[in-house]
Amino acid sequence: MTEQVEKLLAAMGDNEYSTKDLMELLGLKHRPTFRENYLLPALELGYIEMTIPDKPSSSKQKYKKC
Repeated sequence: MTEQVEKLLAAMGDNEYSTKDLMELLGLKHRPTFRENYLLPALELGYIEMTIPDKPSSSKQKYKKC
């Protein structure tokens, strides 16, 4: 697990968050960097999951801990 994924999990708690909300929690502004270093690794490792897995690019997509 990377340091970035650890930070993401620590910030999330037990709530569901949108990408924008997660970036604000972590104090990040560059969306591509957030996706590559935080979101995608956490998804691939199975630490978080999408609330709407059938529509990964939905505007209503949120993420939660597994």
